[in-house]
Amino acid sequence: MLHHIELYVADLERSRAFWEPLLTGLGYHVSQRWSEGVSYTSGDTYLCFVQAPAEHLEAGYHRKRVGLNHLAFHAQSRAQVDAVAQWAAAAGFSILYADKYPYAGGPGHYALYCEDPDRIKVELVAPRES
Repeated sequence: MLHHIELYVADLERSRAFWEPLLTGLGYHVSQRWSEGVSYTSGDTYLCFVQAPAEHLEAGYHRKRVGLNHLAFHAQSRAQVDAVAQWAAAAGFSILYADKYPYAGGPGHYALYCEDPDRIKVELVAPRES
């Protein structure tokens, strides 16, 4: 079982504008806030976002370099995936593979792929329909 994930971000407030609506909509709740970070908890697992020190911002992040490629979350339904896709697009966040939405992951894999403000890829996957 995953305990937690901690991500350093370029701009904490900009990241919160993406992650807080997404995660609270998926059932997470804010469990801690401090001047340099915030954490969101669901059950025994939490995600923590911390402001990266200024001296480390220049290196940036890219999902195709060594390290984290993406984070994938369970959605409750296809309708929830669609609602998050609409919210992300309206809020100006980058939707990946938009021309193949919602089956960019292949037939039967109903999902949204988007990027957070630091270009971390996020996948939201609907349950398989029977």
